[in-house]
Amino acid sequence: MADVERLSCTCVIAGGGPAGVMAGYLLARSGIDVIVLEQHSDFFRDFRGDTIHASTTEVVAELGLLDAFLEVPHQEARYAEGMVGDEHIRLADFTHLPTRCKFVALMPQWDFLNFLVSQARRYPSFRLIMSTEAVDLIKSESGTVVGVKAQSGSPAAGESPLRHVEIDARLVIGADGRHSRLRQAAGLAVHDLGAPMDVLWFKLAAGDNREHVILGRIADGQALIMIDRGTYFQCALVIKKGSAEAVKRQGLVAFRARVARLAGRGRADEIASLDDVKVLTVVVDRIEAWCRPGLLFIGDAAHAMSPIGGVGINLAIQDAVAVANLLAADLRRGEVSLAALKAVQRRRWFPTWATQRMQRVIQNNGVDPILKSAKTPRVPSALRYLARQAWFQRLAGRVVAIGFRPEHVHTAEWRGTT
Repeated sequence: MADVERLSCTCVIAGGGPAGVMAGYLLARSGIDVIVLEQHSDFFRDFRGDTIHASTTEVVAELGLLDAFLEVPHQEARYAEGMVGDEHIRLADFTHLPTRCKFVALMPQWDFLNFLVSQARRYPSFRLIMSTEAVDLIKSESGTVVGVKAQSGSPAAGESPLRHVEIDARLVIGADGRHSRLRQAAGLAVHDLGAPMDVLWFKLAAGDNREHVILGRIADGQALIMIDRGTYFQCALVIKKGSAEAVKRQGLVAFRARVARLAGRGRADEIASLDDVKVLTVVVDRIEAWCRPGLLFIGDAAHAMSPIGGVGINLAIQDAVAVANLLAADLRRGEVSLAALKAVQRRRWFPTWATQRMQRVIQNNGVDPILKSAKTPRVPSALRYLARQAWFQRLAGRVVAIGFRPEHVHTAEWRGTT
């Protein structure tokens, strides 16, 4: 058997996404000895969210990091707008939010994660181990989770030899995404809520003299979302579930023409190859029980969100804040009860349920009929009327940018001995 490296900490977090890194930062800030495991060597991944909503920037502000955060290159979307055929609709107004940042920040997630890690490393009790994946749970004789088994390296891929690590911990947090290996190891059933669409992810060049808005375009039974990243648009072509290969078989010329028509531009030649077009399989699901003794799941590992509204990263951040608020004191004492873990799920259950319910209503009554039709839909007269009302735009902006039951930082920076 290969040699095993043994480590220990108070809390080990599997997954270096928004939920895992923010939870690690907040716990280290509270004096907790924490290890975060990230399976990749960096944070540069396709499909990582770009929208940092006001609920998240408010948390950043409460941590005293807002000025530093705003120095990271980003764009600021003050409205969410849509084009249905040739008709323009303003769906949400963020400029009247009751928050410090009255906009949605558009920032590549890898930049946001690198920012959080740079702040977390100010605390000696924070450890981030890259290129290391949690693959199994360690349990006591009574069945309580007391750590994780992890491995790094991939000799078959030409990387360093496989290294085995076992980490003992008072609490294991599974933040390892929608395909969580720890969730599988725990035997937790996933309730698939269904999604009628997938997404093709690619870039378009950005023109001059444009407003920074989150723009959706709907025409001819198709939908295109364009996210402004300054020098280019990150685009999401919404397609029928399972149809990605059929779309690609039509060829590059047909795909460029399809995108150009939807984007309202003459051509889309900057799409050099269909290899530049990535498929995101949309999943909306959740587990009914987020915890077991010694084990808690948060973020996509507990509830995968639809890309509608771009809320996934922000729900994950809210989960992390709730973890620190409810568990930091117990972790400093070295014991976390199952009741305390269940309290985190109770706190976060309603915003998860409400957000997924809202997404499913939009999917089933908006996205699905559009994708099944080859026609440009007519804007319902009620929606047209509401979209012209300032109060409706502001309400929609609040629901999107702040969400249901936003969390606030209640933990203080720990000044004692860790």
